[in-house]
Amino acid sequence: MADYTKASRVVGGVDTHKDLHVAAVVDHRDRVLGVESFPTTRHGYRLMLAWMRSFGDLQRLGIECSGSYGAGLLRYMQAAGVEVLEVTAPDKHDRHRRGKNYHFDAESAAHAAFAERHTVTPMSRDGMVESLRVLRVCRKTAVQAHRIALQMIQTTIVCVPDRLRDPLRQMTPMQLIRTLAAWRPDLTAYREVEEAYRISLKSLARRYLELHDEIADLDDMIKAIVKDLAQSCSNRQRSA
Repeated sequence: MADYTKASRVVGGVDTHKDLHVAAVVDHRDRVLGVESFPTTRHGYRLMLAWMRSFGDLQRLGIECSGSYGAGLLRYMQAAGVEVLEVTAPDKHDRHRRGKNYHFDAESAAHAAFAERHTVTPMSRDGMVESLRVLRVCRKTAVQAHRIALQMIQTTIVCVPDRLRDPLRQMTPMQLIRTLAAWRPDLTAYREVEEAYRISLKSLARRYLELHDEIADLDDMIKAIVKDLAQSCSNRQRSA
């Protein structure tokens, strides 16, 4: 390390993972200076940044998967004033041929960031835009689970004994779900077919209603953020 000074210009690259990030540093001629692993914690990010800067003046950093495993690192580095680029993963055929190699992937990220190829400017992971993204992802999965719960109710009712099914035939979907959710099956009689159906349908109906309320709450939050973002955009346009 003694051969490198703060006047040297270096570029970093990171292959991101759930518990451990692998970082590499290249010099002003794109030569690899070092590869090291760091835990995916704020302390780990701090150690990584200090390690990279020990080689010289860190010009920029290439990160793989900055929208998932690398999101925390992206936020930390941006807050530290480091220019960050999103690096696409190495060529699939090349990776398949040589096998997974974390050091090679980190070095590839550093080389890509050095040449500024196969890179894009990552989206910021702070502020209302990120909040909107997270809530929309949550809503999407809730809607999927909501639809599956209804499909399961409809599929299960087809097989229900006639004595239970006949009173349900003429109900609207929401009447049906509220009726099922209000059932009081004997939980100790789960070995009996009728009670097993009652328990199952009540559980599915309650799940559907809980997801219905969850989606409504998420919709309110999303609408509020969209409104705030629109107002902020309008204010910037007026002041421009």
